[in-house]
Amino acid sequence: MSIKKTLSYNIYRKNHKTEDQRKVELHISSDNPVYTVHRSLIKQIAAKRQGTASTKTRSEVRGGGKKPWKQKGTGKARAGSIRSPLWRGGGVVFGPKPKTYKLKLNNKEKQLALRNLIYDKIDSTILINEDELNLHIPKTKEVLNKLLSLGIQQNHRTLIIVDKKLTNLYLGTRNLCCVELIQANHLNIRSILNAQYIILTEQSLKTINKTYNA
Repeated sequence: MSIKKTLSYNIYRKNHKTEDQRKVELHISSDNPVYTVHRSLIKQIAAKRQGTASTKTRSEVRGGGKKPWKQKGTGKARAGSIRSPLWRGGGVVFGPKPKTYKLKLNNKEKQLALRNLIYDKIDSTILINEDELNLHIPKTKEVLNKLLSLGIQQNHRTLIIVDKKLTNLYLGTRNLCCVELIQANHLNIRSILNAQYIILTEQSLKTINKTYNA
């Protein structure tokens, strides 16, 4: 069951002053929001697994078609193939084979998990105008100064959500290990969970409301 919640964001301009507010209504889970977030996170982590580990069984290892020695009279233990799992260089018993670890999750459940997280992170979310993120030069120092003006330190894990690709901002943030830049229509659970601060633009807030508030 979902309930409607209204989120209010103060818009930060230059010199760190709030001029007005933006409000958005989100449908969030009323029962146990942690459950949907956990399922969505597990799905994302599992999808990143390659699943390419592979070993050969005794039938797949090259060689071993000839019996090493006769069955009786040698004093040795009987053997039928040099590729037996008991032998060095032999096959592997119950070894890993390529498999997919992808899990199924309904789109509505994924969207609900994202909305629950966005609502939960409202206290650490900063809403600014997109023009303030449109850097004139692609410099890391420019990004750091912008973060400091918002009260965010360099070692704080920060997620910047924009509506469209900003080349200079991308070039300015890619050398910062604690800053992640993502577009509003490509949100994921892990990035939002990991972030200590979230910077939203006005246009990206509209995109989030349109894309994930179905």
